[in-house]
Amino acid sequence: MKGTLRYYGVIGALLVCLPAWMSSAGEIEEQARAVMEQNQHAVVTVQLTTKTQVSFMGMGNEESEDKTEVTGTVIQPDGLTVIALSATDPMSMLQSLMGGMMDQMETNTRVIDVKMLRDDGSEIPSRVVLRDKDLDLAFVRPINKPADPLPCVDLTNAGTARVLDEVVALNRLGKVANRAYAAFLLRVHAAVSKPRTYYVPSYEAMTAQGSPVFTLDGKALGVVVLRTLKEGVSEAAGMAALFSGAKAGNMTPIILPASDILEVAAQAPESAEAAAEETSGAEETEAVP
Repeated sequence: MKGTLRYYGVIGALLVCLPAWMSSAGEIEEQARAVMEQNQHAVVTVQLTTKTQVSFMGMGNEESEDKTEVTGTVIQPDGLTVIALSATDPMSMLQSLMGGMMDQMETNTRVIDVKMLRDDGSEIPSRVVLRDKDLDLAFVRPINKPADPLPCVDLTNAGTARVLDEVVALNRLGKVANRAYAAFLLRVHAAVSKPRTYYVPSYEAMTAQGSPVFTLDGKALGVVVLRTLKEGVSEAAGMAALFSGAKAGNMTPIILPASDILEVAAQAPESAEAAAEETSGAEETEAVP
């Protein structure tokens, strides 16, 4: 009898706790949907046409032209948009990963055309106006100032996160999915403070380069970029990185804080024309300015 009462007591306690747990889980999803609804139109597809020259051990050049689409986050009403620099030059990222194996290969990638694709199907001719290789950032600005202010993420309304916090990343899917808006929950695995502050999210963020990330109360946490380490990485570790990423120790997606992005964005030329003048005659792969 006592055993039966104890059994029903445990069941009763579980039934009392279950609604609270379900409510908490549902609340997180509702918060994430609210963040998406408020900010999704500031997430754009950036279409890049690049021309890459590759030379291996000095045996002539091979040239190819490619068109790629990456996620961008509009951070100013005039259309200034941040993307992950690594997404614009996959060959350079491969060189960083492969270490000595790729030292005999010389590559030069130029961005020859940029368009921002809006959800209404319109295209905004744009230009890369600033790069920061150390932080894996590139900034894109419309060639002509938009007639109306564009929806943007307010990076000055910034938040912070702690280890194991859940945060919301927003993305644009590819053409195959009609470039639909997407949102997913990431968990903060680590908060790194040296040599600079950044957050290490769960590894599915690897597919979210350029995506803005928000706390559940809607504050901007930062943007997903890649952090890579070339120095001291063996060829074997580079090969392993292609299959295991962060586990190989030389590549991981990170959330770069909003404050860092604002600091770099302040250096962006005020117009695409000004950027073109500053880079006249310079290689596209060099930092600007």
